[in-house]
This record gives sequence, C-alpha cells and structure tokens, in this order.
Amino acid sequence: MNLDSSDLDSSNLDKNDSDKNNIEKTLQKLSDTALVRLVYVSSATLKTRLDRYIAEHIESHAVVYNKQHGITGILCYGNGQFLQCIEGSKVEIVALMQKIRADKRHDDIEIPLLQPIDQRMFDDWRMRLLFLERWSWSASTKSQANSLSPYLPFTPHNWSAERHEQFLETIKTFAASPSIHAAGITYNALVNMFRHIASPHQAFLVVQGFLAILLILALYLINF
Repeated sequence: MNLDSSDLDSSNLDKNDSDKNNIEKTLQKLSDTALVRLVYVSSATLKTRLDRYIAEHIESHAVVYNKQHGITGILCYGNGQFLQCIEGSKVEIVALMQKIRADKRHDDIEIPLLQPIDQRMFDDWRMRLLFLERWSWSASTKSQANSLSPYLPFTPHNWSAERHEQFLETIKTFAASPSIHAAGITYNALVNMFRHIASPHQAFLVVQGFLAILLILALYLINF
C-alpha cells in the first residue's frame, strides 16, 4: 500500500501552501517502512480542558495502541495546547494521524515537523506525558522544570520547525516528567476561561473594582 500526503489530509492540517508542499515531498520520497518522526500541535476543546481525567484516558489508550503498532514518542500539554511527537514507520504514523485528526477532543491541528530518521529520539512505547504548567511541577522535577522555562508560556502553534527541534532535544533525556494532579487541567481550564472573559474588559473591571472599594469605604465611614 502506497501512502501520500492526501492520507494526512494536509489541506486541513497545515498552516500554508509551503508546509503542505514540504510534507508532500517528504512523504513521496519515503517507503512505507521508513522510520519517521512527526510533530503535530493542536488546541484542546473546552470540554477536554474541563475533563479532569483526560490525561489518564489518553495515556491508557496510547499504551495499548502504541505497543501494537510500534509507535513511540511524547505528548505535551500546556496553556490549552497539545504538542505530540510520534515516531514509527511511515505507514503506522499516517494511520495514527488519521485517527488523531478525527479525535473531537482537540482542533486547530497543524504539522510543523515531519522528517525521516535513522533512530528514535523516544524509545518508550508508553508515550510519556509532559505537562508544561509551572503550578503543576513537583519539587523532585525542579531541574527539569528550569530547563523548560524558555518554552513558557507554552505556545507551540507559534514556533518554527527549528524551535520544535530544540524543544525535543531539551526533553528527550528527561528521566521523569514534571508531575500533575488529576484536577490540574480543570484548574487550568478555569483560569483560561477567566482570562478569555476578562481580557477584553480589563479597564471596565479595574474601574468597577475601584468603585466597589470606594463604596465599601463610604459605608464603613457612615457606620463608624
């Protein structure tokens, strides 16, 4: 079976014609059994951000699927965005991307990096999870967290291909991922929702807050 860029539905996945052409050329040159590395980024839906068990769901599914299909890599989450690096044969990577594209838990999918490789950067089929939120990191992973600081706030949609490669180089040697509690993503979703609502009305909220303080002081002085 021969696979090409149409199997990745690149018209929906890439930011511009240049990206689509690069993916098309790369895939056409590779045999189905060629080892490749693919990085995609996406945005979590609001429902996903509010699901406190989303990390466990993704991890449990990945363990089974990846072991069966020879897929390795790492999944990163932060600031409402996913970045996943997957490695395996071309035929398996293309099949997995079709499943990922159909997943309703995220949208705004883009592929910033696709390249043939001689060896894997991540050799663990369990698909490690890495959470890029400062408040979620444990004390035991402080040194790792410090090395991730240049990539925060986590906005992989805005990164260049070179930036993605630098990020992968940074995280490939991590023995353990910064930890997170189950309620963490829900907390982050609530923070993002507040920012989304408050940002366009910052001046109004400041004025209203100031007036509220004056009202409280006035009532206090009247009753004093």
